[in-house]
Amino acid sequence: MLKSLSQAFKRERKPKSKTRETVETFVVAIILALGVRATVAEARFIPSESMLPTLEVGDRLIVEKVTYRLHPPERGDIVVFDPPPRSGFDRGNAFIKRVVGLPGETIAVREGKVFINDQPLQEDYLMEPPTYEMDPITIPEGNVYVMGDNRNNSADSHVWGALPISNIIGRSAVRFWPPVRVGLTD
Repeated sequence: MLKSLSQAFKRERKPKSKTRETVETFVVAIILALGVRATVAEARFIPSESMLPTLEVGDRLIVEKVTYRLHPPERGDIVVFDPPPRSGFDRGNAFIKRVVGLPGETIAVREGKVFINDQPLQEDYLMEPPTYEMDPITIPEGNVYVMGDNRNNSADSHVWGALPISNIIGRSAVRFWPPVRVGLTD
């Protein structure tokens, strides 16, 4: 009896229409894409010259969001983040800068160089040396110090202070546009 009931139900089910199958597939794809964007990776556009020469206006990047769940940011990482409230910028306007200082370190800018714990930082990625001076500050725990590669044209930590690590969205991993500049961004 049980077998005949299950056969009866199988016979009564109508096959899905092509339209319904397409809509269901589209909905599942959208849900998966949103899930990946929220937790794994997303695309970003470079709107300013603050990271020249490393990143140019119009470059498009993949920002991966998994690395900093496994370990904290490291010096040299290029990170995308929400600016801190004291910066004066809206939280919805993500920034991209390079991590130059880590928690507990003392950072200063003098003589056109960044100094970490009184040692000059070796930087081969700069547009030009900074033309400003900055008195030494110690980076609080749970924060990093971020600066643009185009130091003289960058709203960064030298303007608004250390960045809470919790504000970091992810790490710049790959430039995918324009095609002539495809490659890793670090």
